[in-house]
This record gives sequence, structure tokens and C-alpha cells, in this order.
Amino acid sequence: MDDQRVGALRFQIDFSQPLYEQILDQVRSAIAKGEIGLGDKMPSVRELAQELRMNPNTVMRAYQELERDGLTEKRRGQGTYVTSSPERVQAFRTDLAAQYIEAFLAQMDSLGVSWNDIQAYIDGRSADMKGGREA
Repeated sequence: MDDQRVGALRFQIDFSQPLYEQILDQVRSAIAKGEIGLGDKMPSVRELAQELRMNPNTVMRAYQELERDGLTEKRRGQGTYVTSSPERVQAFRTDLAAQYIEAFLAQMDSLGVSWNDIQAYIDGRSADMKGGREA
């Protein structure tokens, strides 16, 4: 794994996985977590491609997907910026959380873990976190 910083963004690139998906997922996550602020300027496609040592078309594809998600917006002659809409980011975070929960529940179901066991684990984990003892 190659760990690199480009401006405010930090990337962990695994060259055995699709690069476009890694950029997309890591930028989405950074926006959802607030690591990149609303309205912040994104690195240019060329700059990010050079820093990550990859084809600009790969970065462009990820940027196009971010724009389709409504997480970024192009400003003619100025570059790409993170959306300034907190509602859009919150809606994305909610959708992402729902996807993670659905994937988790599907995995637990495939393992044959009961809902009661899942609930007991979550309750225990919640108690640990409230008590300040993150596991």
C-alpha cells in the first residue's frame, strides 16, 4: 500500500485494486467525514494524477462520478470544488451508512448470526464506547 498526501487529501493506494474506485471511495469518505470542507477546492486532475503516478483519465473518471453524486461541482475556469451544500453531504452520508448497514446485515445473515446476537453485540459495543473504552 502506498500512502500519499495531495493537498488536504490523503490516499492509500493499492495498485492491485482498481485505482478509479479507490480514488472515488477515498474522496467520498473524506467529504462525508468532513476531512475536506464544504466549498474547498479539489486538486486539479493533472495534479492529482501526477502526485499519485497514474493516468489522468483515471482521475477524471473518479471526478466525473463525484460530480454525478453531487459531492463536487466544476466552476468554469476555476477548477473542481467540494459542494457547498451541507444537505447534499448529509444525504450522501445517510445513504452511505444505509449501504454499510445493509452489507453488514447481509454478511451476518450469511454467517447464520441471529438478530438477537447482532443486537447484543451492538449494545455491548455501545456501552463500551459510552464508557470511554473503545475496543
